[in-house]
Amino acid sequence: FACRGPACYRPAGPCGPFRVFRNQLPRRNDTYPEEPPPEEPPPGPAPAPPRRLGSGAALCRVCGCLGPRCCGRCRRAAYCGPEHQALDWRSGHRRSCGQHAAGDDSADAIPEHNEFLFPEYEILIEPEEPEFPADSADDEQGAEDTSKDVKEQEELGAASIAAFQSLDEETLEAMAKHETEEDKIFQMFKKQVAAEPEQIVRYCRGGEGPLWVSGENRPEEKDIPNCVCGAKRIFEFQIMPQLLNHLQVDSLGESIDWGTLVVYTCADSCGGGNEYLEEFIWKQDYSM
Repeated sequence: FACRGPACYRPAGPCGPFRVFRNQLPRRNDTYPEEPPPEEPPPGPAPAPPRRLGSGAALCRVCGCLGPRCCGRCRRAAYCGPEHQALDWRSGHRRSCGQHAAGDDSADAIPEHNEFLFPEYEILIEPEEPEFPADSADDEQGAEDTSKDVKEQEELGAASIAAFQSLDEETLEAMAKHETEEDKIFQMFKKQVAAEPEQIVRYCRGGEGPLWVSGENRPEEKDIPNCVCGAKRIFEFQIMPQLLNHLQVDSLGESIDWGTLVVYTCADSCGGGNEYLEEFIWKQDYSM
């Protein structure tokens, strides 16, 4: 879960505006069948587009939870409580309330509220392909870089020397070493992401560690708290920055942002019955 408001945003470190929860059921349970449904659709004509059920529990138009309250004017819009009813009223229900003909089920559909809900998508799960060999395009780019105008490079070099003349040798050496390591880490991140540019989640429980975007602000073992059951937490998956584009919240300084979000979960997969157990999330930003 994430707050999309800038008031909850923290530049780096654990959690920030993010919370992550885990819930698991045994294979045999009272909610889902033991065997998964077939991936291929059944043969025959395509089913008719789904319509809202004429009976059953009313759901909140804002969050989809149980909606025992309803709009006092149209008597059709359901809400979980007064907060979401007021939020929906300000966000458009005031204009549309009562305008639809009786029996028009489309008026009851949950609206798109981009002000406070994220858009929903289906996530496709695919194994990652092995690392591919270096592309010849990298070699072409390198040749192009070395063929730049010599005079321009000399002018830039002179300006850089003038800017760093006031720094002592130890500081310059530390800065150069830091930049070299940061460049190497970020280039490795870019190379890995280039193979799957649309990837939003990297899952690798108990295997190799996360793909970091920077050498800074990495958690140490002491920074990752144990589970409530006492077991250690291990890396399970990370959320990639590409997701920001799909969620339409990639305005720097105005909303949430990250380089990567790394989730650590209980190594023993302890059960909590029907309860959600909070796990640990680490937010890493791009290096400054």
